[in-house]
Parts: sequence; C-alpha cells; structure tokens
Amino acid sequence: MKGAYFEVLSDMLTSIGVMVAALVMLTTGWYYADPLISAGIGLFILPRTWILLRDAVGVLLEGTPSDVNLTALREAIQSVAGVADLHDLHVWSLTSGVNAMSVHAVLADHGLHDEVLAAVQKKVTSEFKIAHATVQVECKGCAAYETHL
Repeated sequence: MKGAYFEVLSDMLTSIGVMVAALVMLTTGWYYADPLISAGIGLFILPRTWILLRDAVGVLLEGTPSDVNLTALREAIQSVAGVADLHDLHVWSLTSGVNAMSVHAVLADHGLHDEVLAAVQKKVTSEFKIAHATVQVECKGCAAYETHL
C-alpha cells in the first residue's frame, strides 16, 4: 500500500515538475530548469524509497517490528496472574502494521490453563501492536522435552 502511495506521489510530482520546467523554459529560455527540477524530484523520492525497501525487507525476513518493545512485552506477560515464566517469545511482522507473536507461557502452581491463555492473549493484543497471538500454555518442566533443531 505504501509503495502504491509513493508511486502515485512521484507521478504527481513528476507531472507538476514537467509543467513547471516547461513554463520556465518557454517564458525565460532557461533550459537548465528541466534537469534541476528532475534532480529535485529524484532527491525527494530517494529517502521514501529507502524507507519502503527497509520495511519490505524487515517483513520478508520476519524481523522484530521496531514498534514492539520486547522487554516490555516479556514483563507484561510475566505479570499475568498464573504465569510462572515464559520462553520462546517471538514477534514478527506479517505485513506493514500487522504483527504476530508466539510464546510459551509456563503455568504457576495455582494457574488455570484457560484463564492464563485468555489473559495473555488479551494483554498482548490490547497493550501492544500485535494482531495475532499464539500462546502455548504448559506445565513446569515441559520445556525440557522440547526439541529445537
């Protein structure tokens, strides 16, 4: 969406630039207006192209979104009643502005599975920019049986 916006914006600026350059050349005979206005448009578009490329690469590489504070997210999940600990916390972008998260939450002795699951999902989706949360609730000691290849 952002790419389409930048494309339309650059087309509009190019059209306006061509008309301004044509008027300057027609009225004054100063033919340097065309390359100067073209260079100005290019310099205006270049930083926006870099931002778009950086964001697209971040999504494709499933990088951690810059608008999600992992430390604060970890602390928020650990503060949920019934959560003893957590591990395998991952946050990534599905597309611009749509973030996903997966986490393993370890139940405290008094924690109830369904209540902890609902509380963690509610906390992360309401307090953080996370649209999709996958929470695995497990008992103490379950992490010892996980295999990470």
